[in-house]
This record gives sequence, structure tokens and C-alpha cells, in this order.
Amino acid sequence: MAKLVRDGDARGRRELYLRYAGALTAVASRYLADADAVKDVLQDAFIRIFERFGSFHYRGEGSLRAWMSRVVANGALQVLRKQNRLLPVQELPDIIRDEDPDVDSVPMDVLQDMISRLPDGYRTVFNLYVFEEMKHKEIAALLGIKENSSASQFLRAKALLAKEIKEYRKNG
Repeated sequence: MAKLVRDGDARGRRELYLRYAGALTAVASRYLADADAVKDVLQDAFIRIFERFGSFHYRGEGSLRAWMSRVVANGALQVLRKQNRLLPVQELPDIIRDEDPDVDSVPMDVLQDMISRLPDGYRTVFNLYVFEEMKHKEIAALLGIKENSSASQFLRAKALLAKEIKEYRKNG
């Protein structure tokens, strides 16, 4: 597949799109709530992917997916920056530092909905830390915030999720 896309083959590009569009849509949706913005980010990301595929060093399916996911995540972050939605949230919830939310009994779609309802700054840091496996130092540099702010926003996101999960279990 890598050779087909690298050589500019339309069939290879179509195959790449069909294979990864769903997963990359999920990546964009983790950052953006607006469906139209997700579609725009996905379209722009595939244009960038096709344009820059020649500079990508293929080391297997996992490296390709990770690289494309990073392109999509960066596109989503650009949208949030343009909308000034990456600013720290002013109202801070009570943080329960010792409580890690137990997500095993929560259906994935419910959990994704809970994550999507987090304030933009919290959700962004949470996604970068959990799904993109970035360190707080990297997140801080990427978002232009202090490392402590990244860690704090992650803890607050986790606390809000723990509260949501507790409420879900109580009512569900």
C-alpha cells in the first residue's frame, strides 16, 4: 500500500482513504464536537497526507496509522486554536486526585460521549495524554501552556470523568 500511495496511484490513495477514514474520523471527533469541522479536518488531513507521503518513512502498519493520526490531531488542534478554545477553563471542579475512573463497565460509546462533553481545554489535554500518548512536557509545548497546566487540566478532566462515570453507574 505504501508504494501505491507514494507513487501517486489513485487506487492506492482510495484504498488508504477507505482503510483509515473511519479511524481518523474518530481521532478528529475526540477533539471537535462539530461534525462539519470534523469533516473539514479529515479532508485537509488527507490532502496533507497525500502531499507528504513521500517524506514518511514506512515502518509498518502501526507507524502509518500513528503518523496519520498525528496529522489529524494537529489539524483539529489548529481549528481549536483559531477558535480560541484551548484557553484554560476558569471554573475548576473539586479534584479527587486518588480516584481513577473505572471505565471497564462503561460502554465505549458512552465513554466517548462523556469525553466529548469535557471543556475543550480539558478534553484536548486528556486526548493528547491518553490517546496520543504524549508527555505533559510535549503537550505544553504543543499547546503553548505550562507543563503544570497540562498536568492540572488532565487531572481535572479525569476527575470530571470519574464524576460522570459514578453518575452513570448510579442511574444506569
